[in-house]
Amino acid sequence: MSLLLFLSNIIVPLLLFYIIGFGILSRRPVFDDFLKGAAGGLKTVAGILPTLVGLMTAVGVLRASGFLDFLGEILTAPAALVHIPPPLVPLLLVRLISNSAATGLLLDIFRQYGTDSFTGMAASILMSCTETVFYCISVYFGSVGITKTRYTLAGAFIATAAGVAASLLLAAA
Repeated sequence: MSLLLFLSNIIVPLLLFYIIGFGILSRRPVFDDFLKGAAGGLKTVAGILPTLVGLMTAVGVLRASGFLDFLGEILTAPAALVHIPPPLVPLLLVRLISNSAATGLLLDIFRQYGTDSFTGMAASILMSCTETVFYCISVYFGSVGITKTRYTLAGAFIATAAGVAASLLLAAA
């Protein structure tokens, strides 16, 4: 375990020194390359900012209006058929859209059920093995101008289902 801690502390500085050293040995203008990349990154951020604002606003409206709780109550019965605890249903729905909103729900679950409970453990694992599907599709596909996502959404939902199943199995173990 101490080896892993040592590696996690040293990997970022080593990576930075490697990149800078490689650039210098290759006789590249490292700082100019960095500035060019940063400028390109800012252009990308400016291009996807409307999408981000729209997603964050939508999540805020859904949560404040109570619609998310309503939808969670409706889906509690079908979720019980596959042994998903009721508190995880709203977390799963929000996780598809926003990580920060899902983190807020996760903290609520921790306060109510505890971090070491089955529900708390399953929620923790769920957060780490699922993805913000709609956020990723809108940001990543939108940043490069792709409008037809083809099978991406279906594949993402299958991966999310696998993540939910894994979180429930690992929390029970």
